[in-house]
Amino acid sequence: MAAETPDLDSKDSLVARSAAGDNAAPHSVSEISQLLKRSVEDKFGFVRIRGELSGVKRAASGHFYCALKDENAVIDGVMWRGNAGRLAFHAEDGLEVVAAGKLTTYPGRSKYQIVIDRMELAGEGALLALLEKTKARLAGEGLFDADRKRTLPFLPRTIGVVTSPTGAVIRDILHRLADRFPSRVIVWPVLVQGKGAAEQVAAAVRGFSNLPQEHADRPDLVIVARGGGSIEDLWSFNEEAVVRAIAESTIPTISAVGHETDTTLADFAADRRAPTPTAAAEIAVPVRAELAATLADFAHRQRQSAARPVQLGRERLEARVQRLPRAETLVEPHAQKLDDLAERLRRGLLDRIAAARTTLQGDRARLSAPLLRARLERAAERLGAVRLDPALVTRRITDRREQIAALGRLAQQLHPDRPLERGYVRVMGSDGSTITDRKRAAKQDALTLKFRDGELVVVPHGASPAAKPAARKPAAAKPTPPRQDDLFG
Repeated sequence: MAAETPDLDSKDSLVARSAAGDNAAPHSVSEISQLLKRSVEDKFGFVRIRGELSGVKRAASGHFYCALKDENAVIDGVMWRGNAGRLAFHAEDGLEVVAAGKLTTYPGRSKYQIVIDRMELAGEGALLALLEKTKARLAGEGLFDADRKRTLPFLPRTIGVVTSPTGAVIRDILHRLADRFPSRVIVWPVLVQGKGAAEQVAAAVRGFSNLPQEHADRPDLVIVARGGGSIEDLWSFNEEAVVRAIAESTIPTISAVGHETDTTLADFAADRRAPTPTAAAEIAVPVRAELAATLADFAHRQRQSAARPVQLGRERLEARVQRLPRAETLVEPHAQKLDDLAERLRRGLLDRIAAARTTLQGDRARLSAPLLRARLERAAERLGAVRLDPALVTRRITDRREQIAALGRLAQQLHPDRPLERGYVRVMGSDGSTITDRKRAAKQDALTLKFRDGELVVVPHGASPAAKPAARKPAAAKPTPPRQDDLFG
């Protein structure tokens, strides 16, 4: 059976074939993607799109990726590193911006996107929204806390001013300082508006702060100043770099940016906010004339305070002198008391003499010779009547003899010369007394060292040598009292 011939007109053929007269060859995916890319780029070579930022992301390469959206649609966006580095604000989700660039496609994902060359905030409303977001974020880090604020120096010797050197601001500050209290001023010139202004202001504040403490040009106070302007003109002082530099400064800082109604984030980070640059100069230094008047007043009050106690003391002394009694009045009672005591003493002596005379007369009667002889005879009779037991006397004598012998043996054992037999040395002073401590030995002019077989005289180290004392003669033995005969022997 022969094979069937396929129908070339069938739309459901298995293999794609070109129809007769068809000159539209099929395109590859890359070809159609390139065609779409060229068509989009030719049609939309430059566009400006207004929308809300979403999915903001910075790649490690420095490229910036985001999405622009409104209530109905969304379009991806990319900003290459060179343009991303020139952004004048910190892009965040939720900001409304106007992006300028060209539309193109990304074949790898079949998406179209805008390649952004320039991005700006969509009006002052968006600028204020960015300001509030930055303020909330920095406040969350504690950069605006009240406990970070430092007290300004009362009288700074050197004042650093960060501002434009050609504007009216620096002239107003110098003029006001000259009127109030002439001070040394160091100006760090910076741009206060436009591209690069924030970086210069931050570098100036850090430059003053990084000066060593002993450096002659290190200021005691820093003023960051700029004249008034729109929010866009003052935007450099809302930049995060400036705010962080002021918050991290080791020198007290005054922010004087704009007029009274202008407020920047630098005002919140500084230790003190001044409504105007002129007011910053007034806050920085006191009025010298007022200080001189205050010092003069203090000196006057000091003199008065020193003289017032003297005057009060004189008045009190005079009042007390007037109330003091006369000297005669003070002495008279004591003189009368003295006379009274003298009279009592005289009478007391007379009474004592009379009593002693009476006692003596009574004793004389008791001391008569016959009376004494009678008393002696009675005592002899009592003595003769006493019969003594010999055992009482001998026992006591024996006990005493044993006690004396024990004391003698103990005396021999405790004799200071006994240890000399065992190699010890006895140290004696010039008076023959035994010395037992070093402090007393050091005060002696000479020491006698008694050995078992003799004596040796030495001089203590450090003592001035004196004449060698004569050899001490042994003390003469005390004569032994004659032994009493035994009453009963």
